[in-house]
Amino acid sequence: MNTPIEINTQGNRIVYVKTVEVSELPREVREQAGDLDQLYAVHDSDGQQLALVADRKLAFVLAREHDLSPVAVH
Repeated sequence: MNTPIEINTQGNRIVYVKTVEVSELPREVREQAGDLDQLYAVHDSDGQQLALVADRKLAFVLAREHDLSPVAVH
């Protein structure tokens, strides 16, 4: 089953970047996060997490490298 991808007017797939508190993540992820308090998650339009990274800028760069259009979620 294919997951629908939201399309913007330029034909690019949109993904959403949001801040995630490390304290709210599973123990295994918290251990890997080291001394970070926040990570950045990249989600598709259905809310499925595609990536979890330490840096906001990196989240946007990774999305663009995969031909996705990142949008910040506040």
